[in-house]
Amino acid sequence: MSLFSRPAYTSETTEFLQQLKAAKPSLEAEQRQGRSLLWDKSLNRQEQAGFKDARVPQKPYVYQTSAPK
Repeated sequence: MSLFSRPAYTSETTEFLQQLKAAKPSLEAEQRQGRSLLWDKSLNRQEQAGFKDARVPQKPYVYQTSAPK
């Protein structure tokens, strides 16, 4: 045993997560499935280029109205 070793510590949050995963082993797979619904999307490069080309440049001060000429 080392003179400077500390006892093993796990926080309450870590213990809770470990118990939750032990009680429900399918939890991580369900989380991945839920994430794939919103985030894991394939992008269409042509559509992305079209969106970029269609952008309108913003004025330096958005709330200033243009004076009629």
